[in-house]
Amino acid sequence: TKKEKNISLTMDTFYCQGSSMTRSLSNAVTDSAAGGTALSTGERTSNGAIGVYMTDLLGVFSYPKNITELCMERGMMTGVITTDETSGATPAAFSAHSSDRGNTEDITEDQLESGFDLIWGTSNDVATPEDAKANGFTFISTYDEMMALSEGSRSFAQFTNNLWTLEQSDENTPNLEQMTRKAIDLLDDSEEGFFLMVEGAHIDKHSHSNDSENMTEALEEFDRAVKIALDYAKADGETLVVVTADHETGGIIQTLEGAYNFTQGSHSSDDVPVLVYGTNKLIKIDEKLNNYEIPIRIAYTLGFTEEEFPCEVAA
Repeated sequence: TKKEKNISLTMDTFYCQGSSMTRSLSNAVTDSAAGGTALSTGERTSNGAIGVYMTDLLGVFSYPKNITELCMERGMMTGVITTDETSGATPAAFSAHSSDRGNTEDITEDQLESGFDLIWGTSNDVATPEDAKANGFTFISTYDEMMALSEGSRSFAQFTNNLWTLEQSDENTPNLEQMTRKAIDLLDDSEEGFFLMVEGAHIDKHSHSNDSENMTEALEEFDRAVKIALDYAKADGETLVVVTADHETGGIIQTLEGAYNFTQGSHSSDDVPVLVYGTNKLIKIDEKLNNYEIPIRIAYTLGFTEEEFPCEVAA
């Protein structure tokens, strides 16, 4: 139990604010794999599965298209950024298809063979510079290498230090804010636009251990990345920004005295926020969505049709 400092978050200024009900097809409490799959494909699956149907976990017959792949088909540039390993469950859900989130080698192979313009996160000790080069990526592992990237390049980052903290002890390791700013700079060259997924993974990680101090710091760093995206969207006038989560962790409640309590050390079935800038058509104020509805509404807001992004969801 701890009374947290009052912090002002950019994401709280979004006009359109609703919520999302998070569950998987196999459980009332989702994990990041199934939660990420719902957010990326508009389909619910079983816990532990990445971008595949619960009825065809090996993808023998088919697997659902994710919104990133949909955007690539239109010619949009695409990227995934995380403070987790690049093969972590959430980034994997937007860039791979696998029966098990633990299939690091298979997920990494999918990512390297993808048409993505950038995939950035911490090292999983699987992807190598040789692998990246063979698949048309520039391999980077430092802040300086990231900043040296030019528009038109494709890059695969395997950073070796923490990316989630506000102030890095290693000056040659980027934080999430810096990664987001550079990624937008690289991706906004496309005439067709771009799609970028940014994950602040350590909000979840520190909530698992009920570490309120570091969880708050990770939240502030993620919010700084949100501000980068929001400032760009305001200047651009044609960019959609959506902030949400694949699940809640820790069962956090606020007491009447203003303190925040963790009530558990795992995921909960609590609703999570859905915050939208750039349109008032994606979600109504205080509207509650199913998690799988979010990518469908994003796709339709971007002008895709039901034929381009078909989704058949079992509740």
